[in-house]
Amino acid sequence: MRCVLIKDGTGPAENLYLGEEKTPEPAKGQVQVKINAFGMNRMDLLQREGKYPLPPQASKTILGVEYSGVVTKVGEGVDSLKEGEEVFGLTYGGAYAEYIVSPASMVLSKPKGLGWVEAAGIPEVWMTATQALLLEAPLKKGQNVLIHAGASGVGIAAIQIALHICGASKVFTTCGSDDKVAALEKLGGDTEKLHVINYRTQNFEEEIQKHADGVDLIIDFIGKNYYNQNINLLRRDGTLYYLAFMSGASFPDGASLGPLLFKRLTIKGSTLRSRDEKYQHELLEIFGEKVLPGILNKEMKVLIHEVYPWTDIVRAHKDMEANTSSGKLILEVKE
Repeated sequence: MRCVLIKDGTGPAENLYLGEEKTPEPAKGQVQVKINAFGMNRMDLLQREGKYPLPPQASKTILGVEYSGVVTKVGEGVDSLKEGEEVFGLTYGGAYAEYIVSPASMVLSKPKGLGWVEAAGIPEVWMTATQALLLEAPLKKGQNVLIHAGASGVGIAAIQIALHICGASKVFTTCGSDDKVAALEKLGGDTEKLHVINYRTQNFEEEIQKHADGVDLIIDFIGKNYYNQNINLLRRDGTLYYLAFMSGASFPDGASLGPLLFKRLTIKGSTLRSRDEKYQHELLEIFGEKVLPGILNKEMKVLIHEVYPWTDIVRAHKDMEANTSSGKLILEVKE
């Protein structure tokens, strides 16, 4: 099969090329899927550079953790899916390819109302947002939440889940340009619950304090640079939930343990890719039951920033590195 490989194993975007590897065959409990489209994630950039610790199940040579396509073979013991069925799924790796094998438990049937591109942009970011807001750091109805990196795929999903599934009182989010502010404000519809802050021109702590006495949950990808402001903004019994630390993992100057004690705060971190198959399957079920219906009835939107042919994989990676997108970058596997 054809697949995207990395010259020398790791390196810059220019090291990506279309090559060939043996087509994988499904084992017991697995299905083989012919991929129509796959989504890109920031972890792909880190893995390409050799900076992402891979779970043991992940492909060591082929990037990609989400895809949409058609089941072409069914392994022994699989009765939940059949050949010819349209699906989308979450995987530990290997989605930048014509074919992939996956445990059937990590594959969802693709509803007719969901296109290939849209379906490929759902698994990683929407499952991560579901994990955060509904499972690991549940947001209760009437609470306030701050979601950093709002224009990222996870951020866009989390904003909408907070508004439409969790029943948040106020949703604050940060992003880095006026164009991103405009794009995110549309997610709020007619509601006044969503407040979008350009962190380059506004102090997010000061802006939030104009509208609320604090927040109950913060979903953060930034780490060190935002730590003190995050702690200041959390209400008593609040939670700071980390999904990444793009500005560094160390504590900044002035960080104190005092507020953790006096405000009874919780600091928690999590990843999705390192979770076992059982956990991911249960998360897929939560998503399918509580979140997917809102996408299908158009209450929530899967925002796609750009779609590329997979022959443009180098350009796609460079575009993600430039950090100018609002929504998912998707690649179509074309002949």
